[in-house]
Amino acid sequence: MVVCGDDGLAHRLAAELRGVYEEQVTLVVPPSERQVPQPVAGRARAASAALLDRMVNAAGRAAGNGSLANGEAGGNVRLVEAAEPTEAVLADAGVERATALALVYDDDETNIRAALTARRLNPRLRIVLRLYNRRLGQHIEELLDQAAALATGEAHGTSGFDAATTVLSDADTAAPALAATAVVGTSKVVQTDGLLLRAVERTPPAPGQVADPGLCTLALLSATSSDPAGADGSEGSGERGPRLLPDEEEVAAATGRGTVVLEQVSYAGSSRSAGRAVGVVPPFASLFSRRLRWSLAGLVGAVVALAIALTVLTGDHPLHATYLTLLDILGIDDPATDASVGRQILQLLSAVVGLLLLPVLLAAVLEALGTFRSASALRRPPRGLSGHVVLLGLGKIGTRVLTRLRELDIPVVCVEADPEARGMATARRLRVPVVLGDVTQEGVLEAAKIHRAGTLLALTSVDTTNLEAVLYARSVRPDLRVVLRLYDDDFAAAVYRTLRAAHPRALTRSRSVTHLAAPSFAGAMMGRQVLGAIPVERRVLLFAAVEVRGIRQLEGKTVAEAFRAGSWRVLALDTAAPGERRPDLATSPTDTDGRGMPGPASDLVWDLPPTYVLRAEDRVVLAATRRGLAELLGRRRRDRAGA
Repeated sequence: MVVCGDDGLAHRLAAELRGVYEEQVTLVVPPSERQVPQPVAGRARAASAALLDRMVNAAGRAAGNGSLANGEAGGNVRLVEAAEPTEAVLADAGVERATALALVYDDDETNIRAALTARRLNPRLRIVLRLYNRRLGQHIEELLDQAAALATGEAHGTSGFDAATTVLSDADTAAPALAATAVVGTSKVVQTDGLLLRAVERTPPAPGQVADPGLCTLALLSATSSDPAGADGSEGSGERGPRLLPDEEEVAAATGRGTVVLEQVSYAGSSRSAGRAVGVVPPFASLFSRRLRWSLAGLVGAVVALAIALTVLTGDHPLHATYLTLLDILGIDDPATDASVGRQILQLLSAVVGLLLLPVLLAAVLEALGTFRSASALRRPPRGLSGHVVLLGLGKIGTRVLTRLRELDIPVVCVEADPEARGMATARRLRVPVVLGDVTQEGVLEAAKIHRAGTLLALTSVDTTNLEAVLYARSVRPDLRVVLRLYDDDFAAAVYRTLRAAHPRALTRSRSVTHLAAPSFAGAMMGRQVLGAIPVERRVLLFAAVEVRGIRQLEGKTVAEAFRAGSWRVLALDTAAPGERRPDLATSPTDTDGRGMPGPASDLVWDLPPTYVLRAEDRVVLAATRRGLAELLGRRRRDRAGA
């Protein structure tokens, strides 16, 4: 396995491949004294060799392998230093003999250029690309797969041909978990064949009550979940950590422990919010402010009252009385000099109302013109907004999380210091309120109405900025739910425990984007389509779509026999014909014009009977631990090698 990158994701991915899958890895990094470029301003950067050593050993211990022997850059990880992944560098890294290549540079162009070169060097190479531009990624996948098929003379997907290109984004991989953590009643989310699945944390049922198991029970939460100093919100799990994929007996015996249950939410890509807040024409209600709408309503009420009074006084028809009243208000009627006193008084009152009408009409015209002019500009948080999510940072991660939150119809207020940030265009398109300013400066969080917010999502690339914002927000509102993006695992665990001990009644979560993304990249390098990753406390549960053919633990077994507690569990069966299956179950089906409208119904069957026998031509969706997925893939690899 060859991993090329210039940030922490490359090192985590190399550690994942070595420590969990026990693969030989060549890591290509920039020659910056073996330093890991960490997105933390003003903080000393750790040496990459030492960090990789620590992560590999930790991954090995988590996989039950004990500590690994220290070779070059840790274990069987070979380190190559190069400024760019040129053809000579890729050849030196052994791409011509490699099984898979991961290009996880932060720059899309660098990854694409290296992928084109690598495909020419090794047409059978499995390539995993990190690209932020999803539409471009689809075209690159098709281009590289077509080039591989032409070079080998074999159609993609035929026996013996396993070259494939997978385009992933660390932002897309981590965004569902980050967004779901911030939503009340919604936990981790995975998208599968257009279906939206969520893993919901449930408290232990009361005595005599039976909890709804949902589609299945994914995990038993750790015994420290109610301990303020426990490890619930951190990525490290101790001896009392969660139990992933338990069997029915374990679930029944685990009294007093919370569970994580998988539930089906709805079809992804719903048009529920697709037509809202999109385009240049704002909603009619947003044309006028509340004060102006009340002024207009008051004038209408005054006209109605004057018309009724004129009808009562003169006995005229209501429509004619209303007509005369409007003439009086607009000042185009003759004075009622010969009429009764009551009629004259009504005419004077109508004239006064007419004087009040002119400035209101002028204000309405100016406000409507201003609203149309600023339809594409940034909105300010509404006055009565409450219970919303305050999102700090509109970079790659923040933009994806913002899109996820709006898909769930969650009100959001963004805070961004850079007016040219990547996600500003998305915020304008979705008409999401944005506060421009440094979050560490006084008054910025107040402008985002943090005192009325329900959740704070601190997703900037600077750990200290996120921590400072969270600490200040907790001083304003101690019970505020916070989700904290931190790069360093040890730092994240320490911050989590301290915040939870100081505010035991508030929900605190610390999340590392690279930690959430690395398992998906590693699974794709192993040749499996990883649909998503759900964090359970600080452990990760993978969802993957696999072909049953060649997997001894699945082929010819019933669904009940194929289940191994703590390792993997078959969740669904793809009923589509092998030639009609969609290649990527992680994306929602769309129509041909790409507008994102709901596609056909899902072909996945989730309520499989335990007696169903898995056939070689079947494709199943399963949940697996990292070690369990590694065991499935490793045994299949050894079986094929022996054959």
